[in-house]
Amino acid sequence: MNQITACPLDCYDACRIVVETSGRFRGDKNHPVTNGYLCPHLNHYSKTQRLLTPSFRGGEISMDEALGMLADFLQKSPETLYYRGSGNIGLMQRSVEHFFAAMDATGTKGSLCDGAGEAGVLLGRGENWVLSPSMLTEAEVIVVWGRNLHVTHSHLVPILSGKKIIVIDPIKTALAQQADLHLQIKPHCDVHLALLLSRFAMIEGMHDVDFLEEFGTGYNDFYELTQTVRIKATLDMIDLSLGDIGAVLEIVRGKRTAILVGAGVQKYRNGADVLRSIDAFGALLGLFGKRGSGVSYLGDSLKGIELPFRSISKRVAKPAVDFSRYGCVFIQGGNPLAQMPDSSKVEREFAQAGYRVYFGLHDNETARSADLVIPAKSFDEKSDVRSSYGDYTMQPMRQIHQSEIGISEYDLAAFLSNHFGLMIPSEEEALALLASQIETVEGVGYRRSRPAVPYEKGFATDSGEFEFMDEIDLSMDQSEGFFLITAKFSGSLNSQFRRPSGVYFHPDCGFSQGERVVLQSPNGSVVMEVKYDERLRRDCLLIYSGTVGVNHLTPSQLSDEGMSAVYQETKIKVEKC
Repeated sequence: MNQITACPLDCYDACRIVVETSGRFRGDKNHPVTNGYLCPHLNHYSKTQRLLTPSFRGGEISMDEALGMLADFLQKSPETLYYRGSGNIGLMQRSVEHFFAAMDATGTKGSLCDGAGEAGVLLGRGENWVLSPSMLTEAEVIVVWGRNLHVTHSHLVPILSGKKIIVIDPIKTALAQQADLHLQIKPHCDVHLALLLSRFAMIEGMHDVDFLEEFGTGYNDFYELTQTVRIKATLDMIDLSLGDIGAVLEIVRGKRTAILVGAGVQKYRNGADVLRSIDAFGALLGLFGKRGSGVSYLGDSLKGIELPFRSISKRVAKPAVDFSRYGCVFIQGGNPLAQMPDSSKVEREFAQAGYRVYFGLHDNETARSADLVIPAKSFDEKSDVRSSYGDYTMQPMRQIHQSEIGISEYDLAAFLSNHFGLMIPSEEEALALLASQIETVEGVGYRRSRPAVPYEKGFATDSGEFEFMDEIDLSMDQSEGFFLITAKFSGSLNSQFRRPSGVYFHPDCGFSQGERVVLQSPNGSVVMEVKYDERLRRDCLLIYSGTVGVNHLTPSQLSDEGMSAVYQETKIKVEKC
């Protein structure tokens, strides 16, 4: 008999899966997001090699031995770091944090992904709600700003049919090639473009005065801020024309418009300002609080959900954590040695930590550098509940298969809690609390806390209004070198699955396809093979996220707001080997 579960992966789509009696996964046709098909990651999920047995410094050990060693490490450690990645974003994964919170361990805060952008959203709106796929069906125009839907949110693509599409992206993505308008903007110029769009929207009388007088009374001051932007010089710098600005405004004029913003635009020191400026353009047009319109970024998948587990209170910035400071480092479902910026520094500090423990599903750089490796169970071998940051679904993840391989997050947390005499809710109690917060509508589970129309009653700021930015840093890195773009790869999810290789240039870059070049930044250097991609701008190079060695080039700085990694805050110099 077929069974139903949900995908655990760090993705907007949060697919619902039908598991056939043969064990094969397929998409659920009755789910409004999955709509009958799955991404390549899930279609080939069982083909990905997983960790089968625990090990200590390369030698196989039993699970009982591994758990005993872990308890001993924690007993001896003067200070422990708990570092959780997003390999599985089911809510029961947080049971391990519950144990470490009771042990007074240090956790992390901030983000390797979206923290700067969310900080900007919160400064303007007060809370972060997304536009779900069902909300987008009523849009007439969709602006896709720095977001490659075919790769990162493929189940949204069918909803675009019949709508006017604008793509703003330095890469001519598959969607950009089909769009009504594509602005191939220079990287790190999104704030400049958003301010120009806002300025000319005001000049053209496109601003929604009724909305602004009720929910955005600071709009005139913001308009004065946009007037500090020099038009011709800025257009020249961002490599667009006045006609491009006019074309955007003409398409969105008087239309229900939704702006979908990706994480790439905020991988900079001023990433919060990027989202604030795009949000401000949406607010001027009165897009918030209405059906079929708004600005949507990555949502908060925990918003409105009561968790059964404790959270750690003592935290350090995730993108810049110094592993060497801790007697025990516990890594859960992450690969910081590949995914954290400034890899040389991370590798050096990780090697200097006391005991290094990796708990996860797959072999990777971090697992190979750890002292103790504990395999986790696959998502279909345990019970969980998952929420989504791309919509408002909340779905049970039922255990489908029994397996002797690995240990679940809850069972690990329960073992440690019992060993140290600490309290933890039973697995049944935790699952029941999470399940009680699911509202089922026409066979689909949703968060009970979801809004009917985001921001329909205003904003969650102190004033109840949208808070426009009142100052802006428009400085640009004028140093020599190529702009670095670290986009998602279609075959991988960060460092999971089929990881990419090489560095991509426009064919006019001056390097030969297949030759090896030295890439240099202030943080380090790496040698990669040249590949061509004519969709790129000539002043950019693309190294996909998850590529081995890419983060030897990226800085360990933090964004001005949100404690986020700023992977693209650097120019890359290239030399032939």
